[in-house]
This record gives sequence, structure tokens and C-alpha cells, in this order.
Amino acid sequence: MDPIGISFMQEIGLSINTSRDSSDEELISIAKHADQVGYHSFWAAESWGRDAFTVLTVIACNTQNIRLATGIVNVFSRTPAVIAQTIASLDILSNGRAILGLGSSGQVVVEGWHGVPFDSPLGRTREYIEIIRKALSGAAVNHDGKFYQMKRFRMIAPPVQERLPIYIASLGPKNLALTGEVADGWLPVWLNRERVADLKEQLAIGAAKSGRNVSDVTVAPYLMCYTSDSAENLAHGEELLRAHMAYYIGGMGTFYFESFSRAGFATEARAVRDAWKTGNRNQAAAAVSDRMLESVTVLGDAQQCQDQMAKFRQAGIDMPVVTFPHGTELDAIHRTIEALAPEAGA
Repeated sequence: MDPIGISFMQEIGLSINTSRDSSDEELISIAKHADQVGYHSFWAAESWGRDAFTVLTVIACNTQNIRLATGIVNVFSRTPAVIAQTIASLDILSNGRAILGLGSSGQVVVEGWHGVPFDSPLGRTREYIEIIRKALSGAAVNHDGKFYQMKRFRMIAPPVQERLPIYIASLGPKNLALTGEVADGWLPVWLNRERVADLKEQLAIGAAKSGRNVSDVTVAPYLMCYTSDSAENLAHGEELLRAHMAYYIGGMGTFYFESFSRAGFATEARAVRDAWKTGNRNQAAAAVSDRMLESVTVLGDAQQCQDQMAKFRQAGIDMPVVTFPHGTELDAIHRTIEALAPEAGA
């Protein structure tokens, strides 16, 4: 049984930018609020700021029921043995509330920040999860693979959960098939509501390889959200959302540009990227069309946001993970948490 006692159809997660914007006290207050109103999980990202596991440890010590999830840590900067030990430690500390979110990240981060080659992300992810699963089971790990060779590694402090959930952040077809094959959950970002059914078919291909159904994989996309009853404040939230989308499309390499292009927004994505390259951030944000915004975000008053979230669920999403654009004020975060709480939309 889920620790917060919320039916699966109502499960909702929360992700906060832990690298900046929020102090420790604010992060704790946000997590406590989400815990009190029934959110399923708190997802901590990891980039160039604080590491995910330390933040989640703080949250674990200040909450009762909400699950603690890495969203995400990459499969290059730590060995699978270290990841297995760390997530097991978090699971023990939180009395069985840990979730491991993994992803390959990208070449800029892996090579530029961590100084290791960005090679074979798909094969490495598969091998990484295989080792972690075995280590978390308490079995001895003797592994002779392409990327890792290990002998006689055994964890003496296994996690509380018999099967600790592992989610993969993926969008490309091969990565989606791998997610369906080996993961408990799928953690995409900027997921177009109109593409959910098609992408789940790619998940299903992988799930079938391991004798599973696609329903065995929790679909848990990050959804940028902003709630307000004030027209002026909503206009501000819309500006933040457009600017955040433009940053990903124009300033984060080719991955998100290609993802939006595949989703039917190739013209808009090119306009965003071209404006970004000239340094015109405002023009880049303005190139984000209304249809783009509506397909991947939740924006409006409390009822409108609940209705939009329901549409995402009807499209095939199991557990949306609420997140916020850069620059969102603390009161807007709390207001949105309240508006989208499980009982609010019941």
C-alpha cells in the first residue's frame, strides 16, 4: 500500500529547483506542505548546484510520508555500486520512501563537468541498472560487462523496500524501449499531451521484451505548472513559462530542440533557436506559440489547472510531477501545490 494512502489515479509528485532560488528553510516548508496535502513524491534534480541525495536526506528528516526521489542523477558520474549504497541508505533513513531516478544527461555535462567520456549512454544505462538491481537485492555482484567489471561486491545494508523503484528519464525511441524493458517508471520532460499514446507504444515494445505490460511502467512526466486567480499574476506566470521553454529549446543543446520538433513544433522550435543564437531572449520566448505552451504546461486558476491536469491523465499519464519555471515566487509555489493536491481534484 502506498504510504500516503492515495489512490493511484490521484498520485502526483513535486519537483523543486534545488540548485538555486530556494533556501533550505523554503525547501523544507515546500516539502512539508506537499507531504501534508498528500503528494506522492518529492523529486530533487541534480545539475551544478546541490547534489540530490543530500537534499533528499534533509527532506526525509522533515517529512513523514512523501517519497524521496532523485530526478535525476546521471549514470556517468558515480559508479553503480556507489549509487546502490547511497539510495539504499536513503531508503533506510526514510523507512522505505526512496525512489531512484536515472538518466544519461548529455555530453556537455558528462564530459565538461565530470571529465569522463560520454560514450554509449544506452548500453551503459542498461548495465548500470542491472548491477544496481542485483546489489539492492543483497546478492553478491560479480559482473563482467562492457562498462563495468566487478567482483565480490555485496551490500551489507540493503534497502527497506523489497523492490526499490527505478525510473528512467527518456524521450528517444531506443531509450523509451529500454525504459519499458527495465524500469519501474518513465520520467520525461516537456511531454506533449498529444504524443503520450504514441510514446507509450514505444514503451510497450520494451515492456513486451521482458514479459511485462506497459501498465507496469508508471508514466510520470515533469509538468511545468503555475496557478493564480489574478489575471496580472497569470500573465507573469505565462512569461516565466515561455522563457523557461525558450531556454531549453535554444540554450540546452539539440536534445530538446529535436524533441519539440518531433512533437510537431519544428517551425516554432527553429524560431526559438534562431532568436536565442542572436542573444535575443525576449524574441526567443515570444516564438513559443500558444499551442506549444498548452501542450506541455498547466496554467490558470485552481479549477482550470485541475481540469488541465485531468486532461493529461486522460491522455495516459499516471503520475504528473509538478514543477515550476525559473523565477517562480514562493507564494506561487505554495498556491499551486494547494490547488493541485490530490484531494483538490477528487
